[in-house]
Amino acid sequence: MTNPAADSAQRPLRVAIIGAGPAGVYAADILTKADRDFEVSIDLFDQYPAPYGLIRYGVAPDHPRIKGIVNALHKVLDRGDIRFLGNVNYGRDLTLADFRHFYDAIIFATGAIKDAPLNVPGVGLEGSFGGAEFVSWYDGHPDVPREWPLDAKEVAVIGNGNVALDVARILSKHADDLLTTEIPTNVYEGLKKSPVTDVHIFGRRGPAQVKFTPLELRELSHSRDVDIVLYPEDFEFDEGSDEQIRTNNQTKTMVNTLTNWLVEEQDTGASRRLHLHFLHSPVEIYDDPSNPGKVAGMKFERTELDGTGNVRGTGEIVDYPVQAVYRAIGYFGSELPEVGYDAQRGVIPNEGGRVINEDGAPVPGIYTTGWIKRGPVGLIGHTKGDALETIGFLLEDRLNLPAATHPDPSSITDLLEERGVKYTTWEGWLKLDAYERSLGASYIHPDPLTGELVRERVKVVDREEMTRISRGE
Repeated sequence: MTNPAADSAQRPLRVAIIGAGPAGVYAADILTKADRDFEVSIDLFDQYPAPYGLIRYGVAPDHPRIKGIVNALHKVLDRGDIRFLGNVNYGRDLTLADFRHFYDAIIFATGAIKDAPLNVPGVGLEGSFGGAEFVSWYDGHPDVPREWPLDAKEVAVIGNGNVALDVARILSKHADDLLTTEIPTNVYEGLKKSPVTDVHIFGRRGPAQVKFTPLELRELSHSRDVDIVLYPEDFEFDEGSDEQIRTNNQTKTMVNTLTNWLVEEQDTGASRRLHLHFLHSPVEIYDDPSNPGKVAGMKFERTELDGTGNVRGTGEIVDYPVQAVYRAIGYFGSELPEVGYDAQRGVIPNEGGRVINEDGAPVPGIYTTGWIKRGPVGLIGHTKGDALETIGFLLEDRLNLPAATHPDPSSITDLLEERGVKYTTWEGWLKLDAYERSLGASYIHPDPLTGELVRERVKVVDREEMTRISRGE
């Protein structure tokens, strides 16, 4: 029997990509541009009414490079050869069996949105938060509460990656200075009321082992009325550190920046302080007996470098009074219905993007890319490489893909409408995009220099409102 999915003379190859963040968009783009002698028809699904995934809901709004990434993704989706179907929840609105009916191949690009766990006593106390949850709040994620408890004067942020820096910078920054970004009104109002005076970032290893990048580090010094505080006893370097500094220009740049800040002792008398601590390993989050159940402080064990760039405990315990703790030690992928899951790594089990079953054999027609494929590490360049590898295997498997039984593009939208799913489209996103920009243009706020501040955009938070605007209802 001829496989219609393999016969380019009969119809295009139907491919569904689940997840419209960078990983999904890059996979779609690479597939459309691949050297091939057959047509492809790609539908890009997302659980949110808007595209862009973690670029919209996981990157700090004051990052200047966001705009460039969004512009690149916009150009891909605006060509018209990739169909976007938003506000569709995999596992609820559509099952894997549904996708099998309509597509020859399915690519999971769902990323990672949960916090990696921090296993220390007291992590469940009131005032202990996941950094990823906080990022979702200040980025206007439609599925998180509108309010955030910002009542702490002293805050601990655990982690030495870019997310930790983002969380600490947003917590310590004055709300008025974020009005040039797209933060929603509820986020501005929440941050405006924050009584915070001191934000402490803690890393387990030394300055030469940090995981953030020079751009994110330098952004800390751009915050108005925020002093950066460092501690001489944290600046320990061993042979492994020296080798890293010698051989890695990025590490050398960051260490130079940090040591310059240390020497300069940036004490301007600012109303807020951002403290950078190294060689601190989390031990316990504790409460106060007079106020049980709520974070009152955190204990750390001082560590020391062991010669290789790794650390060992010293037995010295230090204590910091804080009223809130943010865990920013990484993201973690979520399990998806009807698809295998590696609970240790938070990924879909795969080999080069081919999803595999419990026996290690490839599951025909099922693929994965991005963070749910390899874990939440690496930058945009790694995501493109992931997509290229996955698409390469999909094309290699093309002649053996299980054929869709209902390949007509209208079949899937007919089913969504039949089930009452209020899906959104690319044209709908353009409407929502224009609406958010109009909100920015109409938002007037006093500015000490210009007299008024007109914002570029104000992000819409409510899912129903996003959907209504997108669908023109």
